[in-house]
Order: sequence, then structure tokens, then C-alpha cells
Amino acid sequence: MRSGNRLSKLVIMIAVAIVMNRTPVFAGDRIAELTQMLSSSSEKTRMSAVLSLARLGDKRALKPLVTALHDPNAQVRAIAATALGKLGHKAALPALKSTATDDLDETVRTKAHEAAVQVAKANNIKDEQLEPVAETQAKKTTGFGRSPHAVADAPDLYVTIKGANDDSPGKTDKTTRKLHCDILKTSLQDSLRAAPQVTMVANDAERWGLDPRMIDISVVKLELVQTGAMMEVEAELRLAISDDKGKLISFLSGGAKVQIPVAKYKSRFLPTMRKDALEGAMKGMFDKLLVHLRQMTTT
Repeated sequence: MRSGNRLSKLVIMIAVAIVMNRTPVFAGDRIAELTQMLSSSSEKTRMSAVLSLARLGDKRALKPLVTALHDPNAQVRAIAATALGKLGHKAALPALKSTATDDLDETVRTKAHEAAVQVAKANNIKDEQLEPVAETQAKKTTGFGRSPHAVADAPDLYVTIKGANDDSPGKTDKTTRKLHCDILKTSLQDSLRAAPQVTMVANDAERWGLDPRMIDISVVKLELVQTGAMMEVEAELRLAISDDKGKLISFLSGGAKVQIPVAKYKSRFLPTMRKDALEGAMKGMFDKLLVHLRQMTTT
């Protein structure tokens, strides 16, 4: 209960800030950037983004704020709910009602319910489902309302790794190229599994109505060169994104470099440098990939 009280106080303070910062100055220039920030793996970044979206008071912030209702952080969800109530857009009502009923956190449920009531009043909507908060909370004390399958765990992306190829120029043997592919698949798989809003399970995707996105990884460059006083391995990747029928939808490119002083370089270091460059390139592209996939889903 103490953590719930702290969260409730935080949301109240933020609600006041939202009211005091209603003027949407250059809001359109910020919304796209803030939407991308909501896909970050950093809680601090997502918190900053949702606070900024709340302060904008712009109707165009509706979609990213609704997305934020599914954030793994309860504070982010509560702030998003409060902001949607201030916006008063009736399109947010279904998401707010669902959050008010199914969210694991009591404060989030309360804020979502209050926001839903606020939106309904702003649009002269009479809805019997908008029960008193006390009744809504009472329903959460029994049954399956606190099961781990509630809305806080709901994914919004279904991603699978279709394959990987090392197509980089050079005379690298097949065994080493396969090793590079395995490194990339493992790196991407680990990142996907750690992302709270991503599922790789077909049954979960069917449950939440998510369209599959297939990822093909290609190494287009993996080169050792001397640059001044440094030995450098540069890796460049291309991620091809397709649907479940194999139709190419889009692709992303990115890369990373690993360096070591020439004086310290030994040929035995090359496999490790290649591995570090490949993993660095994949990890550096991951947040960009999530943003890209989410944009494809919402447009």
C-alpha cells in the first residue's frame, strides 16, 4: 500500500503540472520524437516521454498515450491515463475502461477510471460501465483480476527471427560465417525476450490479435582494417522485415566498430573483435527496430 500511495501522490502532482502546462507550443514537432522515446528500453526515457506528451495537451498525442497505457512501468501508465483524461478525446475511452478494469496496479486502475469518467463527461456520453471506483477496485480482490495475464503483460508486437546470413565480402570460411549468424540470432533473440512489449510466441500473438513480423538478418560488411594507430573491425547489418507470407515490408541498416591499438593487436583477437562488433551493431539497432515495427503497426 505504501508504494501505491507514493505512486498516487506522484500522479496527483503530475496532474497539476498537466493542467498548468496546457499550451501546445510546437507540439507537432515533438510528438513523433516522443513517440519513439516510448519504445526505449530505459524507464527514465519512457517516463520523460510520457510526461512531455502529457504537458503538450495536443490531441495528436492520443495514440502514443494510449500505447503508454501498456507500459511495464506503473507510473508511466498512470501518467498516460491522467493525460488522456485531460485530453478528453472519446477515442481513448475503450482503452481507459479496459485499463480501469484489468490493470494490475490499484493506482493505475483508479486513474484510468477517473480519466474515463472525465472523457465521458466531456463528450456527453452516458456509460453504465463507468462504475464507482470503490466497486471497480472491489472486483479486483477476487477471481483472476490479479493474474499474470492481465493487461500489464500484454504485448503489442509479435516478432520472429526468420534467418541470418553472412554475405560480407571476403574469404571467410563457411564455419566462421555460420558462427557469425548464430551470434546475431542469439543477440536479437535475447533482446526480444527481454523486451516487455514483444512476444515470440504464436499463441500469445493470436490471443492479442498481433500480426507477425519476420526478421531476416544479413551481414553486409565485416572487415578488419588499420586506421591510423588502430586496428578496427567494422560490422554493417541489414534487417529485412516481412509478413507471414514472406512479403518484404521494409528494412533497416546499421553498424558498429571495434578498435584496438595496432601495438597491442594479435591475430587471435580477431574472432572476439568480430563478435563484439556484430553484437554491438545488433544492440545498437534494437530500439530503432522496435520503433520502426510499432510505426508500421499503427500507420
